[in-house]
Amino acid sequence: MSRVPSLSRDDAASVHQQPLWDRIEAERKMPTANIFRSLANAPVLLDAFLSYANAMRDSSLLSPKLRELAILSVGHATGSEYEIAHHQSHGRKAGLTDEQLAAVAEGDSTELFNDTERAVIALARESTLNVNVSDASWAAAAKHLDDQQMVELTLTIAWYNSGVRVMGLLGIELEDSYRK
Repeated sequence: MSRVPSLSRDDAASVHQQPLWDRIEAERKMPTANIFRSLANAPVLLDAFLSYANAMRDSSLLSPKLRELAILSVGHATGSEYEIAHHQSHGRKAGLTDEQLAAVAEGDSTELFNDTERAVIALARESTLNVNVSDASWAAAAKHLDDQQMVELTLTIAWYNSGVRVMGLLGIELEDSYRK
């Protein structure tokens, strides 16, 4: 059960918050995901949260497939049912097969992924589980990605690590529509 109220447009404290709800409804899936409904308790930070997330998704040179592999790796490494469920569809849209989606939980050992994908999965898992990463893990990914992509990958991994912790701290529940 969520530790803070799950707000809706009707709960917005002032008319000045209505543009935020317009934005959420225009940019995100409907009905509004529980994470956004919980974060709406801090509307200024939710607005910034959305801007940062959009920049990572829309302005990054990192391929959507690698981004989703990193995000799903963070989700699996932390056991975040919410993150995994929400990013399965994004992974499919990015070109991951159902077999690959299932294999992300295994880490980098499967032959379903190429060298770049395995390196991204390994880096995301290592960073999530250990915070610091080895030079070997960094080098394995950097062999395939340029400096900008490596920074974008780093920011993606760190961002989604913060996201799973927000979900855990706030007790954000997975929506019924995402339950199997």
